Amino acid sequence: MTTSRSSSSLDSLGVLFHSHPWHGVPLGDDAPALVTCYIEIVPTDVVKYELDKITGLLRVDRPQKFSNVCPSLYGLLPRTLCGPRVAARAAVVAGAAEIVGDDDPLDICVLTERAISHGNILVDAVPIGGFRMIDGAEADDKIIAVLAGDLVYGQLAGIEDCPQPLIDRLRHYFLTYKQAPDQAAPACQIVEIYGQAEARAVITASQDDYEEMFGGLRELVANALIPSK
Repeated sequence: MTTSRSSSSLDSLGVLFHSHPWHGVPLGDDAPALVTCYIEIVPTDVVKYELDKITGLLRVDRPQKFSNVCPSLYGLLPRTLCGPRVAARAAVVAGAAEIVGDDDPLDICVLTERAISHGNILVDAVPIGGFRMIDGAEADDKIIAVLAGDLVYGQLAGIEDCPQPLIDRLRHYFLTYKQAPDQAAPACQIVEIYGQAEARAVITASQDDYEEMFGGLRELVANALIPSK
């Protein structure tokens, strides 16, 4: 059985079974220009929800302890990984060779003028830029995207077209969402705000990191579940 046939057969199981949001959902044929995103939290959430990577279910990670709330839809890109390739790009910018990937899916913020009431959904989005964020010594990039077809944000061609106050709100959230009131310095730093071309390059790097780590997973499962002819 060929790898392509295994992958196709495994994807077809989604007709019968719930797909794992990280491993079981395709990023999209037009990625990295247009990507499928799994949304974990929305701006009205006062609880931090996070994908449980083992079960594929949405888990309560923690109540938001302080006043910060994420000003956009927030989630992950399926079949991506912040691994060595993503970390290498961050290390060059930060000038710190010891930076490693956080071994999580690549995070994404999706801008939309529409109120979406809950997470645990899939949306199509167009990446327009990103934040090169370092959390401790780990690369933790945040891709910035617009909801495909959004009336207000859908026409933005790049992050430079975003209103500056919105970029400031996103930066403030990520720089302070882990910071206690008595903590002098933030745990995270944003070393670069990059444009659409680099966002696409980071997504591609994260796809390669994912394939290196999990590339045999889909064929292994497909071969176990679908008899070869």
